[in-house]
Amino acid sequence: MDVTEPLSIVTGVLLGFFSSSHCVGMCGGIMGALTLAVGEVSAARRAFIVFSYNLGRIASYSLMGALVALAGEQLTTMGAGMWLRLAAAFLLFAMALYLLDWWRGLTRLEALGGGLWRLLQPWGQRLLPVRTPGRALLLGVIWGWLPCGLVYTALAYAMLQPNSAAGASFMLAFGVGTLPAVVLVALAAAPIMRLMRARYVRIAAALLLIIFSAWTAYGALGSGHSHHHAPSSDHSPASETAPESHHHHHH
Repeated sequence: MDVTEPLSIVTGVLLGFFSSSHCVGMCGGIMGALTLAVGEVSAARRAFIVFSYNLGRIASYSLMGALVALAGEQLTTMGAGMWLRLAAAFLLFAMALYLLDWWRGLTRLEALGGGLWRLLQPWGQRLLPVRTPGRALLLGVIWGWLPCGLVYTALAYAMLQPNSAAGASFMLAFGVGTLPAVVLVALAAAPIMRLMRARYVRIAAALLLIIFSAWTAYGALGSGHSHHHAPSSDHSPASETAPESHHHHHH
């Protein structure tokens, strides 16, 4: 088993954890609405509803991860692997700047996702107020597609995974990483929220993203000299030197 596999899972969880603490402002309202809607049910049922919502959301992320990894696989076969990596590195870096409030270019991506969201949102509205776990699950599935630069950044990284299963598991890890923040909001843990929004958490997250970004870019440039090989050759010499080459189709 390649070292990149557990590494990308850890990356996914960390990315999810740090980004969700930032996203909580945005998605916090959603979770607030969810928990208010279930205010008149028992605590156990409320927990189950929150769980169902998150299950739905993470299922959507995993599906997206599988889809983008498939697309990435096709593009890599066509010889665009290096560009994919550079694009992902750029997104990770843009995300770091976004967390530091230095550059908000990432929000333009969110505007692109807005079109899809306008189609889905009415369906989401119909499910409110959420009183059953089934409804919560569906709402989560829809809400997973909410345009969010953080999710797009994770998806760019998922696109670099070697196959759809790896893409799905990366996004699954990302979804799991977002759970602590989202669940804490649902339980309205204000002091913890203040801590998670704290500047140093964002700086730590940004540094982490810059490291991932550099690593990904290095991987792109490291595999850049394999252009004179047939693009589909799995074992170009460069693939041994690139720190993050995911050439392990043959388990």
